[in-house]
Amino acid sequence: MSSQIIADVVLPLAGMAAGYWVRQWREAGIRERQGKEAEGILEKSRREADSILRDARLAANEESLKARTDSEQMTAARHKEHAVVEQRLITREDLVNRQLENLVREEKILRDDKEQLTEKASAVDRLQGQAQDLVCQRRTQLAQVSKMTEAEVRAAFLKQVEQESLGDAAKLSQHILEEAKARAEEQARKIISVSIQRYAGQHSFETSTATVNIKGDEMKGRIIGREGRNIRAFEAATGVTVLIDDTPGAVVLSGFDPVRREIAREAMESLILDGRIHPARIEEVVAKTSQEMDGVILRNGEEAVMKLGLAPMHVELIKLLGRLHFRHSFSQNILQHSVEVAQLMALMAAELGTDVVAAKRAGLLHDIGKAVTHEVEGPHAIVGAEIVQRYGESEAVVNGVASHHNEVPCTGLLGILVSAADAISASRPGARSETVMTYIKRVEDLERIGMSFPGVEKCFALQAGRELRVMVTPTAVTDEQAYMLARNIARKVEDTLQYPGQIRVTIVRETRCVDYAK
Repeated sequence: MSSQIIADVVLPLAGMAAGYWVRQWREAGIRERQGKEAEGILEKSRREADSILRDARLAANEESLKARTDSEQMTAARHKEHAVVEQRLITREDLVNRQLENLVREEKILRDDKEQLTEKASAVDRLQGQAQDLVCQRRTQLAQVSKMTEAEVRAAFLKQVEQESLGDAAKLSQHILEEAKARAEEQARKIISVSIQRYAGQHSFETSTATVNIKGDEMKGRIIGREGRNIRAFEAATGVTVLIDDTPGAVVLSGFDPVRREIAREAMESLILDGRIHPARIEEVVAKTSQEMDGVILRNGEEAVMKLGLAPMHVELIKLLGRLHFRHSFSQNILQHSVEVAQLMALMAAELGTDVVAAKRAGLLHDIGKAVTHEVEGPHAIVGAEIVQRYGESEAVVNGVASHHNEVPCTGLLGILVSAADAISASRPGARSETVMTYIKRVEDLERIGMSFPGVEKCFALQAGRELRVMVTPTAVTDEQAYMLARNIARKVEDTLQYPGQIRVTIVRETRCVDYAK
């Protein structure tokens, strides 16, 4: 009974209890494993969160640094722009101040001129009053002495006044002419010559072109290239114009810069001699020729300085002197002219007992302003003075260069000596010449100008166009009118023609009285 009870009750209960505890044990193991997995997931999530936070902080720092750098660059750029604007404002302010000073100076000059004109007008009014009084007295005296009618007295008086006026006008014209000749004529010619050479204006053929001889038309075709590409490449590299026309055996190079023209001539001769003519070869030869030309320019300047026995000058001054070797004024080489002026300066300075070295330097550098291009504005004497002052020459030399054309006052003896030596060198026979066609045209124009005046019978251009001999009809031109005619012809020649030196106008009025002894 008890065994049955145990078998029926206790054993199932024991089995149930054992199953219960087994399940509890299993569930406890599962919960333990899940807790460990949760802790692992939590730890992994924590590590990922720390990594994300760290990356976010690094990204934020980089963005902050980049923003700061951009801000600093923008600030520096704005500061630079503000500095540029401020410098421009300062430059404009200086320019305005200089213009105001010039205006004040011109206003003062105008005021002084106005005062002088007022004084002269008052003097003229007084003289007119005195002249009227004298006229009345003279008229009364003539009427009393000669007992002539008023019309006769007036005619005689007018004739006398006319003769006196003609005489006074002739004397005044002669005085003005003598005073102006020494200044106006040579200065005007030099201004025109320098302006033409420094800028692209009207110019004679010989001073703006160079001719290169070639053999055969085949070489012309090679110079031109396919569709003209060789010519375009040559013109772009040298800056001169290549003229190929029907002239046999010649190519003309045209340009106003003599240094560029010489580079183009030597480069063209090298290309023709080499035979390989294509754009790449053209650029190579022109670059090589330009380098060689820099050496030639420097060597010419050094030779001029050494020839005069002067101490070494600044290298930029020597280069500018070397460039003068390729510039001419009325076919006179300007570098040779400068050396000649320096030698004359040395002789005159030695005679006067002044500084010979400073005189040589002033004479050599007096035309250095002609070596710069038209980009530097101003008269060549002023430009040259600024250049030599920039490179450390003395004040005496600077003033000698600046004042040799009387554009600034002379503060010493060198300016006067430079002017004298410059005139001597330029007027030396054979120093300056002109082309045959220009000479013939000038002679014809001279004779045509002389014949355009009334009373002129014949005109002859003498002494290679340096004198105009004018024959007048004696019945049409009086002695007083002859001088005025000479002045009028000379003035028209000055206004119409361009010529070196000066032209003398001579009026010949001849009266022949013939009688026969029987």
